[in-house]
Amino acid sequence: MTNRLAEAKSLYLRKHAENPIDWWSWCDEALATAREQDKPIFLSIGYSSCHWCTVMEGEAFSDLAIAEYMNANFLPIKVDREERPDLDSIYMQTLQMMSGQGGWPLNVFLSPDDLVPFYAGTYFPVDPRYGRPGFLQVLQALRRYYDTEKEELRQRKALVVEALLTSAVLQNSSTQETEDQELLLKGGETSTGIIIPKQVGNSFPMIPYAEFALRGTRFNYESQYDRQQVCTQRGLDLVLGGIYDHVGGGFHRYTVDPTWTVPHFEKMLYDNGQIIEYLGNLWSAGIQEPAFERAVAGTIKWLQREMTAPTGYFYAAQDADSFTHPTAAEPEEGAFYVWRYSELEQLLTSAELTELQQNFTVTANGNFEGQNVLQRLHQGELSQTLEISLSKLFAARYGSTPETLTTFPAAPDNQEAKTTEWPGRIPAVTDTKMIVAWNSLMISGLARAAVVFGQPSYLELAAKAANFILDNQFIDGRFYRLNYQGEASVLAQSEDYAFFIKALLDLHQASLRQIDYISTQDSELSTQYYWLEKAVALQEEFNEFLWSVELGGYFNTASDNSQDLIVRERSYIDNATPSANGIAIANLVRLSLLTDNLHYLDLAEQGLRAFRGVMNNSPQACPSLFTALDWYRNSTLIRSNREQLTSLIPKYLPTTVLAMVSELPEGSVGLVCQGLKCLPAAGSVEELLLQVQRSQIRM
Repeated sequence: MTNRLAEAKSLYLRKHAENPIDWWSWCDEALATAREQDKPIFLSIGYSSCHWCTVMEGEAFSDLAIAEYMNANFLPIKVDREERPDLDSIYMQTLQMMSGQGGWPLNVFLSPDDLVPFYAGTYFPVDPRYGRPGFLQVLQALRRYYDTEKEELRQRKALVVEALLTSAVLQNSSTQETEDQELLLKGGETSTGIIIPKQVGNSFPMIPYAEFALRGTRFNYESQYDRQQVCTQRGLDLVLGGIYDHVGGGFHRYTVDPTWTVPHFEKMLYDNGQIIEYLGNLWSAGIQEPAFERAVAGTIKWLQREMTAPTGYFYAAQDADSFTHPTAAEPEEGAFYVWRYSELEQLLTSAELTELQQNFTVTANGNFEGQNVLQRLHQGELSQTLEISLSKLFAARYGSTPETLTTFPAAPDNQEAKTTEWPGRIPAVTDTKMIVAWNSLMISGLARAAVVFGQPSYLELAAKAANFILDNQFIDGRFYRLNYQGEASVLAQSEDYAFFIKALLDLHQASLRQIDYISTQDSELSTQYYWLEKAVALQEEFNEFLWSVELGGYFNTASDNSQDLIVRERSYIDNATPSANGIAIANLVRLSLLTDNLHYLDLAEQGLRAFRGVMNNSPQACPSLFTALDWYRNSTLIRSNREQLTSLIPKYLPTTVLAMVSELPEGSVGLVCQGLKCLPAAGSVEELLLQVQRSQIRM
């Protein structure tokens, strides 16, 4: 028997449809019912590819005794964090305040009258273990506390609300103003230190930090780090490590060790988009390691083969777990990706296996539960014979060779994964929803890779996804975040606006190299101006509904879509994805250069002022805001003809935008403008490049 979630659009919610718990989705009816029945709300937040979310669904949420007590004493609500990142952000902050750490599944207990949390945790086992209490005992204790300790409950909630409001206002606690130059150097050193290889713990891509650290390499200042080497090493760790799928392409979310060997096997669209852009920037900065190009090409092949809908948008994620056999009761972590030594012996000749062992981490005992995760031992190009061996492994996994398999059908849920007759292994489930913010990160990555590696097909892929969003995500003049099989859903949040505007600007810049034309109602519009026109229009909506006039910066949610939130936050912390405000402020600077509209620059200045205290006091939290400050202080505009711009686009010019002009001063090749002033027209390409390079480091 199913519960209410059986009709949900979200794959994550539908995964809980068979639970005996009487789940609600987050809606007005659920909140009203909790108030009427005076039941504390049990709010559980997760996402489809989350391993421990899946574990808890199969354990505690499937337990009949727990369900009986939960249904009688609480109002249980399930939320997909990918649908409602605003709710996730608020209640994750509460968990971090209460426990000092975060993570998913995020399980929070709220008072029904005001939605303020009074307890929070992550994974709860059915029975006490791992140093954690059993879930039924937790439920019983919290219901007893809610009923009998009203005054303590009131005081506890008051402290939570005060902390949330203080955090939302972002009062500047800095005792002195730091000069911009000093602040940028402080941010650069902090970001560089964060991506230095660690000796213990998990390894995450941390791309917002790597991107800002790479930007800092153009400044000549004394540092405790070899900054270019650190940035290069981050790229090498990604493309050589087990975090990269050397057989099928695409990057996993992180590794569970400091050596980048054994991944947590889910693949997220947002990681892959950011990594492609970072590797492209490394290449354009002159660090042209062949493994970078191979990993970018392999990831884009994976994207086309497994993560692109027929209509052109990109799917959200693939699970870490998959079934080893149609009759298996539960999926196993990494089963689609790892290799038993005996299997390698069967698939490869003795000489091929020997060469594989000389170049990858392959042993009889394996490095992951008796099996092998492939990790490269050396950088450089792979030999042709190694590529042939990897193609054999690809065929064993997918049932076809890489050359013939251009599309691979998604398994949208566990049932289809188990019942479909796959020619190779049973694949992990793919979450096929479209998320604007995540698609935008991939569009930006593809646009950068297209010009850096000279691959027009990458730009075509990016443009098709962008056009899907433009054609499908606007309803009655408002922008929407999600799309489920052609149906737009959930009003866009700040990250959707910010990331998509960036993607449109990136497409505008990449299109300068290859000018095409798009038919509009009135005329033929060149693609570059088409993308810019769309970015300007979307920025107007962003400003109207999410800009904070009183505080500066952008709220996470629109002014007419925040009624169910206990506080309106302005995202400034970088996590697995960049902060919305960091990207948004950088966009404003780019728009001011491209449109000559100084209102954008005024907003950027206000935004940076709003987050100044955070940047000064917690530089480790906000590398994207430092990137925005870099844009603001070192912004450079190059006006030139198509020939010159074509040669400039692939170069690493991180605070520069390009504009094509039909006429230049006589005897010149281009004009370089620094913020609000222009330099004398450059008479040669060498002079133009020198002006550009000096302009980018004028701080």
